[in-house]
Amino acid sequence: MPDPSRVNDSESIDATNQSGPGSTQISSEATLQEPAGAPTEPRSSLLRKLWPPVILVLLIAASALLWLRQDQVLDWVRLRGYTPAANIKEIAQQTTMTPYGQRLFYVNRPAIEDKASFNSHCPNASKEVAVLGCYRGDRQGIYVYNVTDARLSGIEQVTAAHEMLHQAYDRLGASEKNQINAQLEAYYQTITDTALKEKLDAYKKIEPNDLVNEMHSIFGTEVSKLPVGLENYYKRYFTNRQQLLAYHDQYQSAFTQRQERIAAIDAQLVAWKKQLDADNATITASEKEIQQERTEMDGWLHDNQISKYNAAVPGFNAKVESYKQLVGDTNTLINQYNAFIDERNTLAVQEAELIKAQNSNASSADTQ
Repeated sequence: MPDPSRVNDSESIDATNQSGPGSTQISSEATLQEPAGAPTEPRSSLLRKLWPPVILVLLIAASALLWLRQDQVLDWVRLRGYTPAANIKEIAQQTTMTPYGQRLFYVNRPAIEDKASFNSHCPNASKEVAVLGCYRGDRQGIYVYNVTDARLSGIEQVTAAHEMLHQAYDRLGASEKNQINAQLEAYYQTITDTALKEKLDAYKKIEPNDLVNEMHSIFGTEVSKLPVGLENYYKRYFTNRQQLLAYHDQYQSAFTQRQERIAAIDAQLVAWKKQLDADNATITASEKEIQQERTEMDGWLHDNQISKYNAAVPGFNAKVESYKQLVGDTNTLINQYNAFIDERNTLAVQEAELIKAQNSNASSADTQ
């Protein structure tokens, strides 16, 4: 009788005892053999051990990517749910801002503001220096003064682009900023335009530490022809920079036309003043000469020297006629001179009005 304990222990049965003639013999050792070496660890346990370092690597990679693209991420957060006002969107289009330029503009939630609001965002203690816009810092705001004088149409577009370029300058990496600074400073050394040099000299006094930053905004929005390197660089922000410059020329002409006319008037007044001084001297001398001749001729007439008197009359009358002509011409010139003075004064008042229209600190009581 078989031993029950051996029957129950199936792994200890010798299969050879069960085989008959012609049957295949199977050794029970084959079912008990394990791979050589250390015991195999379950897969789930291995994954549990690998998961923490994998997560750490992924977190490090994500952090690195986030750091490299932090501006894009922060811009996205800033712009989430933002819709630019119609006038702001129009300015972005009018100045031909690229998508990147628009993003730099919009992340600052730009606004065109009247005097009170603008002055609260862009304080300026000086009435002599007009502030048309300000950039408060990375994504902190761009504000543009609402200039209502129609003669200065285009000034808001240029101001908005100017302030956007301050944000652009802040976004440059250290290496690229050094390259751009070198190009800006090199071009600065070639400037011959008097008005542009005076503007930069003013910034040099007011903001000496930010001069290159200001050059970056001024050159991009006001200079029509730049070196190829800078011209290509500004394509990053504007698709057609010349269209932007047309706005600058448009409002700047309100000043240049008046200034050029005043200069022409001043030159003419100087020439006329010399002529009037000479004519007045001639008139004074002629009056004295005519008076002397008249006295002498009256003496001849009194002495009954009729023939001598009559002989002198044609010459005397000619002198009188010449004198009258000179007096008439001089009076005409004086009228022209005075008319030019009036025109110059009108232009000067208009120029003062334009300057005042740009200055948010100017009061309505300021004299022109």
